[in-house]
Amino acid sequence: MGHWLVIDLEATTEEGGWPLEEMEIIEIGASLVSASGHEVDHFQRFVRPLRRPQLTAFCCDLTHIDQDKVSAASTLSAVWPQFERWLSGHQAHLRGWASWGEYDRRQLEQDWQRLQLTSLLTQIPHLNLKRHFAEARQLPRPVGLNRALQLAGLQFSGQQHRALNDARNTARLLPLILPS
Repeated sequence: MGHWLVIDLEATTEEGGWPLEEMEIIEIGASLVSASGHEVDHFQRFVRPLRRPQLTAFCCDLTHIDQDKVSAASTLSAVWPQFERWLSGHQAHLRGWASWGEYDRRQLEQDWQRLQLTSLLTQIPHLNLKRHFAEARQLPRPVGLNRALQLAGLQFSGQQHRALNDARNTARLLPLILPS
């Protein structure tokens, strides 16, 4: 059957948002789940941004990540190889990876290129669960993660806008989206 990797990123931002090119990852959360949505393993790390190392008040309020956590963290160039080592242990069972929308995939692709990093994720399919959920539910337009959970009769578990919690909640929707 195989496993799916659900990834969520938190990134530097300001009220109103920044263009993707100006955002930097500050937290990686990944939940490795069976097709039924049960977590097999997980990965979580904070990441120190380089271009704008000082988080905005808006970013701290939104993510509940304080400056001390990212200041003490390693940069993405050091954290990503840790992620890849973790992921390589699961590679044989990996069917694909998923995120809620396209932001996470685009942010990773941008950072891989900018920092000249490689990833096993480039070798497996990516699934935009936000789009697939909207199609499966015949919604007029895609909805946010919290609204999707509500439509599925589920409550958000944990703190919103924290990478691992968001990844785990996204993974709960996987059985409702994937073909059986």
